[in-house]
Amino acid sequence: MPTITFIGAGSMVFATNLVGDILSYETLSDSRIRLMDIDEHRLEQTRQVADAMVENEGLDATVEATTDRREALDDADYVLNMINVGGTEPFENEIRIPEKYGVEQAIGDTTGPGGVFRGLRTIPTMLDIAADMEELCPDALLLNYTNPMAIVCKAVYEATDVEVVGLCHSVPHTAEAIAEYVDVPQEELDYWVAGINHMAWFLTAEHDGESVYPALEAAYEDEETYRKDTVRFEMMRHFGYFPTESSHHMSEYVPYFRTDEDVIDELAGTDYAERMATATYLEGWKERSEERDSPEMAVDLDEVAVERSEEYAARLIHSLETDTPRRFNLNVPNHDDAIENLPSDACVEVPVFADGAGLHPCSVGELPSEVAALDRQHTTVYELAVEGALEGDRQKIHQALKLDPLTAASCTLDEIHEMTEELIEANEAYLPDLDDGRPRVSAAADD
Repeated sequence: MPTITFIGAGSMVFATNLVGDILSYETLSDSRIRLMDIDEHRLEQTRQVADAMVENEGLDATVEATTDRREALDDADYVLNMINVGGTEPFENEIRIPEKYGVEQAIGDTTGPGGVFRGLRTIPTMLDIAADMEELCPDALLLNYTNPMAIVCKAVYEATDVEVVGLCHSVPHTAEAIAEYVDVPQEELDYWVAGINHMAWFLTAEHDGESVYPALEAAYEDEETYRKDTVRFEMMRHFGYFPTESSHHMSEYVPYFRTDEDVIDELAGTDYAERMATATYLEGWKERSEERDSPEMAVDLDEVAVERSEEYAARLIHSLETDTPRRFNLNVPNHDDAIENLPSDACVEVPVFADGAGLHPCSVGELPSEVAALDRQHTTVYELAVEGALEGDRQKIHQALKLDPLTAASCTLDEIHEMTEELIEANEAYLPDLDDGRPRVSAAADD
C-alpha cells in the first residue's frame, strides 16, 4: 500500500486524472492518496472527486486532504509535484513585459524570459519541498510535472539529495501526431527520442521496420496536413528531425518564427499550429482560473469513474512497485552521459527503463550535431538560470536571457538588460534574493 502525495492538488482536473490513473491498477487501488494545496477551495474540489472515485468503484484506497505540506509528505513513497507559484500576476508580467521589448511569447512557461522567471519564482518553493522530503521521506521519488521542467529538476538535483524525475506528455502527444500525419496506428509506431524537454527529437520513427520519415516529408507537401503543424514541419525540413513540442511552443525555442508579426500570422494554422498568437496560453490560463475559482463544481460526483489517461506517473509507479518493465521518455540528469554531446550536468529527456530495481536511463550516444547545437543553447540558458537562483547572482540571470535565442533575435543587449531589470522589479516578491548585479572582477583580471 504505497503512500502517494500530491503537492499542488488544487489543479483539480489534472490531479484527479492522475488519481484515476493510480486507482485504475488493481495493485495500486488500495493506495494511500494524500492531497495537498494551499488553496482550500480547490483542494476540497479535488478531494470530493477523488473520494467519489473510491466510493463509486468500491476501492480500498484512502484519500486525505491537507493544507499542511509536512503532514502530506510524512513517510510518503512517491511525491507528485504540480505546483504553480504566484498565480496570474507574475505570469502576466513574464509575458507582457517582454512583449513591450518585442519578445513575442505564445506560452512562456519553459524557455525565454517567461520560462527563466517562472523558474526563478518556483525554485525557492521547490527547494523547501525538497528539504521537507529529505527530513520526512528521504527515500521517496519526486515526480515533477511543474514547468519549467529542466530548470526545476536541475535546481533540485543540484542543490538537494532528493531523487527527482521530470514527466511530460510531449513525446506521446507527438507520436500521436506523427502517426496521424503518416496514417499508421499510433500503437504500431516505434520510435527513439532524445534531447531536452520540449526540444527532444524523433531520432527514429518506424512502422513495420520501415522509417516513416519519407511519409512525413510527403505530408509536409500536403497543405492541409502542413497547416496542422507548421513550425514543426519547417524544423524537420531544415534540420532533418521532428521535434517534440507543439508548433506554437516550438516557435519560442528558436529565433526564426516570432520576430515578425506577418510570419507569426502566416504560420498560424490549425490543430497544433492554431495558437501561435502572443500570450495565447496566458489568456487561456486566466479563463480557466476563473472556472476553477467558481463556487460551483462542474462535475457530477455520482458519475465519477476511474479512467486511465495517457500520463506517465501511474505507469511509472506501477513498474517500480510490481517490477513490471516499461520504457518512458523522462527528464533526468545527464550524469552518466546518456547524451554524450550535451553537458553532463544538463537535464535531458531520454528513454528510461523502469522496473522493480529503479530507473535506468538509456545511452543515446551523440545527438546529430545540427539538433545538439539547438539544444545546447538552452542547456546553457538553464544552467545560468539555476546558478543565478542558487547563488543569488543577478548577473547570471541577465546572461541567461542574453543567450536565449528568441530574446537575442528580438532585442539589443541593452534592451535585454533593461527588460531583465524590469522583470526582476515587477516580480521581486516571488524571486530568490539577488545581489546588486555589479559585474564581478575575475581572478585573471586581478593578475
